[in-house]
Amino acid sequence: MRPPFWKMAAPREKTDGTPAGSFDCNRMERHGDERSVMDFFSVPNVEVRVRSDSLGSSGSCGKVVLRQRVAQLMTCVEDVSSDDDLQEELSRSIDQAFLICGKMLPPKMLDFRLQIITWNVGTAAPPRDLSSLLLLDSSGSNIDLYVIGLQEVNSRIVNFLSDLAFDDPWSVFLMDVLAPLGYVKVLLAQVRRSCGTMGQRQERQEQISAIRMQGLLLLTFVKHKHIPFIQDIRSNYIRTGLYGYWGNKGGVTVRLSVYGHMLCFVNCHLPAHMDNTNQRLDDFEKMLETQQFDGESVGSILDHDAVFWFGDLNFRIVEFGIHFIREVVNSNRYNLLWEKDQLNIAKKKERFLQGFLEGPLKFKPTYKFDLNSDVYDTR
Repeated sequence: MRPPFWKMAAPREKTDGTPAGSFDCNRMERHGDERSVMDFFSVPNVEVRVRSDSLGSSGSCGKVVLRQRVAQLMTCVEDVSSDDDLQEELSRSIDQAFLICGKMLPPKMLDFRLQIITWNVGTAAPPRDLSSLLLLDSSGSNIDLYVIGLQEVNSRIVNFLSDLAFDDPWSVFLMDVLAPLGYVKVLLAQVRRSCGTMGQRQERQEQISAIRMQGLLLLTFVKHKHIPFIQDIRSNYIRTGLYGYWGNKGGVTVRLSVYGHMLCFVNCHLPAHMDNTNQRLDDFEKMLETQQFDGESVGSILDHDAVFWFGDLNFRIVEFGIHFIREVVNSNRYNLLWEKDQLNIAKKKERFLQGFLEGPLKFKPTYKFDLNSDVYDTR
C-alpha cells in the first residue's frame, strides 16, 4: 500500500495566455493505511465580456435583475410540460450556469481541500472510530471532498447479495460519521447496456451511491455547499482477475467536474506476489487504455485535467534481504529502499507511468502487519 499518485494535464490557457487554473498538492501519510490531503486548486478571476443590456448593469442593480430572471425561470420550469427532451435541455443549461458561476468565484472562496484514503480492509467490518484517518480530530482540517477507496471488502456470497439490496456496512458507517458534519454522498451515474426485444442495443443511465466491484469499493463525500459545482459525474470498472472474468482484482473509477476542473479517481487492486510485477503493470495499462466514460466532455482516463491513482498496488521491494530492510525500517531511513521499489523502477522505464507524480515515502512498508498492530507479520 502507498499514498495516491496523481497526474495533471497542462493547465488550459485563456485567450490572454494566462493559465486557467493552478494546482498545489500537499500530502500527509500514515502507515497501515494511506491518506492524502491536498489543498487542491484555486481559480483566478475570469474576465467575461458583458452584454450592453439590463443584465449588464453594474453593482447591485445588475444582481437584482439577475435574481428576477432566475425567479422567472423557476416559474417557467413549473409550467413546462412533461417533455423529457426539453427538461434535459433545461437541466444542461442550468448546469452550464453553475459552471460559469463556479469559474468566476474569487480565489479565496475556492480553497478546496481533497482527502484521498486507500485501505485494504481485509474483509473486516468497520472499526468503532475513524476520526484520525478522516482527520476529524485535527483542528482546521476543513476537508471539502473525501474520496475513499477500499479493497477486500467482504464479498462472500451472502454479504455481497445483501449489499446489492442495501448499502454495504462501510458506506453506512462512513455516512453516519460524515453526514452530521455536513457531507453528502455523491451519486454516481452508471450506464447499463442491454439488448432490446428486436436485438437492438439499449442504454439507460442509473444513479448509484457508490461504485463497487466485488471487494473493491469507491466512495465520494462532498460538503453540501459544493453540490451545485460538482457536475458531469460518471463511474466505471474493469475486471482483471482470471483473465478479465473475475472481479477480485481490477479497478473502479469515478470522474467528476469540480468547479470546471475534470478529475478522475482510480481505485485499484493489482495482482500480489513478488514475481508478478509485469502483470501488475499490464493490468494498470489496460485500465488506462480501455476504460471509457459516456458523455461528450472527456472520454478516457488520461484525458482529464488530473488523474489520481491509488489502492492496493502490491508492488514490492526487490533484491534487499529481510535483515537489511528491517534495520532500515527500524532506523527510519526509508529513502534507502526507494531505488529498489518495483514501481519506482518501472516509472523510469514505462512511458505510461512517467507522467504520474508521487510524494516521498515517509512511512513504513505496510505489508504485512499483524492485525491491529504495527508489528510485522510474526507467523
